[in-house]
Amino acid sequence: MTRERTLPSADDSGHSSDLDTAQIDGLYDMDADSFRAAAHAAVDVMADYLEGVRDRPVMPNVEPGTIGPLFEQAPPEKPEAMAAILADYQRLFEPNVTHWQHPRFLAYFGSSASGPGIVGEMLTSVLNSNPMLWRTSPAGTELEQVVIDWIRQALGLPDDFDGLINDTASTSSMLAIAAARQAAGLDVAAQGLPARKDVPALRVYCSEEAHSSIEKGAMTLGLGRAAVRKIATNERFELRIDALEAAIAADKAAGIRPIALVGTIGTTSTTSADPIREMARIARREGMWLHVDAAYAGVVAIIPERRAPFDGWELADSIVTNAHKWWFVPVDASILLTRRMPVLRDAFSLVPEYLRTLDREGPIRDYNEYTPTLGRRLRSLKLWIHLRYFGLEGLRRRVEHHIAMAGRLAGWVDAEPDFERMAPVPFSTVCLRYRPAEFAGRDGEPGVDEQVDDLNVRLMDAVNRTGKAFLSHTKVNGHIVIRVAISNLRTEDADLELVWDVIRREAAALTTR
Repeated sequence: MTRERTLPSADDSGHSSDLDTAQIDGLYDMDADSFRAAAHAAVDVMADYLEGVRDRPVMPNVEPGTIGPLFEQAPPEKPEAMAAILADYQRLFEPNVTHWQHPRFLAYFGSSASGPGIVGEMLTSVLNSNPMLWRTSPAGTELEQVVIDWIRQALGLPDDFDGLINDTASTSSMLAIAAARQAAGLDVAAQGLPARKDVPALRVYCSEEAHSSIEKGAMTLGLGRAAVRKIATNERFELRIDALEAAIAADKAAGIRPIALVGTIGTTSTTSADPIREMARIARREGMWLHVDAAYAGVVAIIPERRAPFDGWELADSIVTNAHKWWFVPVDASILLTRRMPVLRDAFSLVPEYLRTLDREGPIRDYNEYTPTLGRRLRSLKLWIHLRYFGLEGLRRRVEHHIAMAGRLAGWVDAEPDFERMAPVPFSTVCLRYRPAEFAGRDGEPGVDEQVDDLNVRLMDAVNRTGKAFLSHTKVNGHIVIRVAISNLRTEDADLELVWDVIRREAAALTTR
């Protein structure tokens, strides 16, 4: 239910009559009582939102450029009451946002924030702590080490893995590639790469199903997209070892130096898992850094019985899993684990005098030495609260529930003559497409593939426009397919049934128009 709120009136001075004194003539922050009242009101708004999010359209029915004009175009000269600000938030923002917290947000890899995680974010904001140095946040620094080790233990990884918490997997993977470049012994951190005749062209390998962040990382680090060689996959969309071996041999013969190999467990389009153990063998032989991207699927490894796709990842130099995906932690929180923290430090360490710790001795970790940035968000607190609230047992139960739901959806698709499943379902994402009987057996005929692709684009758009669900697409074997990614903390069986009904209803409507 949404609580009734009224806008404040203004007094003769032009100020709202319920402004805090500090807003009118103060020089400092709101006082504790005012903060308490504002925070309580905001929590009511937050609780109302979460309670009623299922009743909202998942994606607002708005057009680009129509939302900005709803807001005041000039900055406010006079202070405004928090009640008015919260009322405008509910009026202008909530109705016009795509609701990632909605139980039928099934696009991309969903990110649903748990209640305890949200509480953790609130406490994080209150502290406003910056764990760039140990002394700027002793508890934040040391809790990050504790939480990283909790994650390591939960995933069943050896105790030589350490790590840190970044914003997203794009950053985590970029740091891993930077560490790979440093491990190659090229002294890039000091000398850079441009115009160095002593450095050959460098190569990073990944499958053609790997996430685009690998290419972005190479771009950012000065290697360029051309340094990334994409390896062909098999019928299950897993990297082919024979194709990798051939690519490495060809590159070495051409004077190109392999420095990194990226394997994926849970690829973005189909959630396939590369043969990590075989890749680890090759990486060790060639002196390459092996990075494993398990941003989406890594959480599944907390279930010991489901670790088969992760075979060999304990041999990797680095691993990424995003706590803000299937772990249900609020954005952002990306876990980078590595067995080679000193190399990562060498890639980014730069300590001017004003950052030196002169007044302490002991095992001090200054996290700014392991990243390109100095300032860092305190991300460990929300993870600590979230993990304690649910426990690994509770997380396992919820992940298993999503895997079971994906299995049911896959069964429904397989049983429906006018639909086809386009990839295996190793985790909780189903790739499907609509192909009515009139197109059966006509693959390859001139214009047919284009017609079916167009039909699926229109189907996805029709489903999204109902507001009942939000789906996204990808291409599999050159065909447009619809992805249904089930990883939202609030998705119930009834939600999945409703989405499948909407998909079939809108598909039928397309072919009868």
